[in-house]
Amino acid sequence: MKIAAIIDEHHDAFVSRYKNKVLPGHLKALDAMRHCRTCEAGELYVRCPDCDHATWQPLSCGHRNCPTCQNHETSRWIDRQRNKLLPVPYFMVTFTLPREFRSLAYDNQRTVYSLMFSCVSGTLTDFGRNPKHLGADLGMTTVLHTHSRALTFHPHIHVVVPGGGIDKRRRQFKKKKGKYLFNQKALAKVFRARFLDGLNKQKLAVPKGAPSEWVVDCVRVGTGITALTYLSRYLYRGVISERNIIAHENGQVTFRYTESKSGKSCLRTLKGEEFLRLILRHVLPRSFRRVRDYGFLHSNAKKLLTLVQLVLHVKIHAPELRQRPVFICPCCKSPMLVIGFKQPGNKSG
Repeated sequence: MKIAAIIDEHHDAFVSRYKNKVLPGHLKALDAMRHCRTCEAGELYVRCPDCDHATWQPLSCGHRNCPTCQNHETSRWIDRQRNKLLPVPYFMVTFTLPREFRSLAYDNQRTVYSLMFSCVSGTLTDFGRNPKHLGADLGMTTVLHTHSRALTFHPHIHVVVPGGGIDKRRRQFKKKKGKYLFNQKALAKVFRARFLDGLNKQKLAVPKGAPSEWVVDCVRVGTGITALTYLSRYLYRGVISERNIIAHENGQVTFRYTESKSGKSCLRTLKGEEFLRLILRHVLPRSFRRVRDYGFLHSNAKKLLTLVQLVLHVKIHAPELRQRPVFICPCCKSPMLVIGFKQPGNKSG
């Protein structure tokens, strides 16, 4: 099922029903996905150098919430993460906001999400520096997710952490021993205290009924690449793949998702406008970064990471720039050349 067809049919009903809740970013996302790979998104004029076949090819919209775009950017991100991998065990730590905070988070997204990143990175950094735990500076890759598998609003941050850090005093890399990174309950307690303190400083009221115990999950994830690949699915595209939209009929949309606890495949059916509302709740504020690196994995610490890789005898390969896919000639199957461009909205003649 094409997301564009769903938007075409239910756009007006969505705007009418949610006119008091629709944000400019929501409308921009709808418009981009609606016109993806049409002349409204722009076109390229391509020609085959072998058989001279030429045609106009519509462009993708490039919006980070479009489920059909950004495959190339996702692949490039994974390539960069592969080049950062170390021969140590990896852990994924997940910090989740309790349900009582979801309304507050949605109404103050930029502030709350930034506070989450700050508290998560600060908590893990301090635990790593504690001599009782590791006594070293960690590196970490953090990714914000705002959805559950059923696409409900569920803000949480995943952190992929190499099992080791840099002891600056001794000028050495220390590996984490044992099967566990840090105590989950201790992480949750510190994260909760820092987040609530941050809310007070931002003059945001703590919701009534907020729990005294929060949840932080910490699991070992092998070499790390599997966890990074999982996180990459939602970095540059929407929260749902078109292949998981299995029906669109009688004004309703049915999509498939995997239930997290049981692992079973489930179906959820909503009215078309409600489905659009569901996916648009996960559109982030403009220019807000969903993924952030810290410590020796930060982009400003490339020399330090290279030194760590040398110490750990990692074979360093010159990074290869992944080439963008090319248009293939339908007549002779040769790569086609781009020789012209048409601005979005101009129909080709």
